[in-house]
Amino acid sequence: MKETGNVPERRSRKARRTRDALARNALELVLERGLRSVTVEEIAQAADVDRRTFSRYFPNKEAAVLDAVRGDGDRINRALRERPAAEPPLTAYRRAVLDWLDDPEAEPWHRRPRIFDLLVMAEEEPTLYAAYHHIRVDAQEESVAILAERLGVDPRQDLRPAVAVAAGAGALLAAQAAWVRGGRPAALPEFVVQAFDALSTHLSVSRQDGPAPHSTTQGSTP
Repeated sequence: MKETGNVPERRSRKARRTRDALARNALELVLERGLRSVTVEEIAQAADVDRRTFSRYFPNKEAAVLDAVRGDGDRINRALRERPAAEPPLTAYRRAVLDWLDDPEAEPWHRRPRIFDLLVMAEEEPTLYAAYHHIRVDAQEESVAILAERLGVDPRQDLRPAVAVAAGAGALLAAQAAWVRGGRPAALPEFVVQAFDALSTHLSVSRQDGPAPHSTTQGSTP
């Protein structure tokens, strides 16, 4: 008897479930015991598969652990594509990040406590941080392509898309660093706004121009 139904679709769903199970167990084990105390074999066993199956989905345990945040760059880029064409590149990138943070269906980092814990760990584990850096670079390359298309330019010849993304991604990275070191899981949107405000306004104010907007001087009252 022939198998009925959409076989490729079922296989795709099964593969997605296997990948999700590996990523979920990798994250749970590593957060519970630490990155160096968990092996690939243990992650595979927890997901009820073998080592060979693990290797079909992930090159190493760092990639499996970070699978939980890989989709966030894609979400930011989807929001970037939807921004009005008339917005300047850096404004569009900033608002795409804020759209992601405000999307109740996207589950941004500050709404996922375990992601906060993961990014705290990434600050302390060099191999995990390096793997996370590659994920960021991939997302930023896509952002550059999106902005280049919006501007109608070749990003190899016109540096505006790359500069806008480097600046915006740098602001987001600075906000993330302040967030994980500040110990306030709900405060990420606040740090993101501060970082982009500093990028767009505060850093263009020289010392002789006086204090930057919203800043306070020593001894002043609120």
